[in-house]
Amino acid sequence: MPRNCKVYYPTRVLPLHYEQGPSLAVLRVRIKALLIESIRSGTIAALVIVPLSPLFKAAGLRIGHYGPKFAALFFDDPQPWLLFVQHLVVGWVSALPLLVILARTYADQRPVLAGAAYGTAYYVVVNSLALPLYFGDPLPWQLGAMTIFPSLVGHILYGVSIGLTSKHFLAKSRNPAMRSSALR
Repeated sequence: MPRNCKVYYPTRVLPLHYEQGPSLAVLRVRIKALLIESIRSGTIAALVIVPLSPLFKAAGLRIGHYGPKFAALFFDDPQPWLLFVQHLVVGWVSALPLLVILARTYADQRPVLAGAAYGTAYYVVVNSLALPLYFGDPLPWQLGAMTIFPSLVGHILYGVSIGLTSKHFLAKSRNPAMRSSALR
């Protein structure tokens, strides 16, 4: 049957291929919306946690330990501006999974709580397991609460910030009239 045939429903007329899922063009729009929101919310969240670094460092606590180590994998002697750019890019990439979770599950009903849970999970998986194991460092819980606390607080605040700043994007993804420009 040709793709331009119509199926008639009592309330509306839809193209026949509608039941097959969204078209490639719609998927492109949704992915673009997701990426734009990831950059927007990820930038805001990354900037929100920047003031924590001097505060925690002034208190003698360890924070931002893996930024310079990660950058050193690609650059000799990474400068502060490069570390800042890396911080923003990691913020964008890290926002993607949370935005997908919020848009595709019921977590969007409590985005701040979901963001806090995501930040905690991200800290556990990435900063307390993957990065220490990769770089051969002791795990944070081997070093004590004063090592865990600053980074865990930063990651929770990051997730909460994404939950707060993505509300408009999530509302668009729930509104059928606006879905063509949102994730769903």
